[in-house]
Amino acid sequence: MELSTTSSIDIGDNVKGVSYRGFTLIELLIVVVVIGILAAIAIPKFSTAREKSYIAAVISDLKTMATQMEQYQADNTVYPASVALLTDLTVSRGVNLTINEAVVGTGWAATGWHDALPGQSCGIFYGNGDPSKAVPATSAGTVICQ
Repeated sequence: MELSTTSSIDIGDNVKGVSYRGFTLIELLIVVVVIGILAAIAIPKFSTAREKSYIAAVISDLKTMATQMEQYQADNTVYPASVALLTDLTVSRGVNLTINEAVVGTGWAATGWHDALPGQSCGIFYGNGDPSKAVPATSAGTVICQ
């Protein structure tokens, strides 16, 4: 006696009166609409996260620059007038830093921004640096962004 170990049901076969032919067009359209709604929710959240990461990079680079500025002043008794003089400073991709004021031995003011965020900038000043040259910073030693 020979036993068969395989059996098959054709997709079009009727089993107990039910026809199996795959998904209907309505079911497929509902799935596409649900995926579209989920994408519409996720994409703005991703954009917000990206913007926050750009701002975090600018803040981090300004804080690193502040440390470098103080180290430069300790070594040379003056603050550097240009970011180019801070040879140990590594700036993140897309971030731009500018020293707007370097008061001899008593303070400085700087701003930073990211290329991907036009119109937004961050500022910091130390000592006798002029806050108006580090807008939007309002208190010494604190990075503020707008």
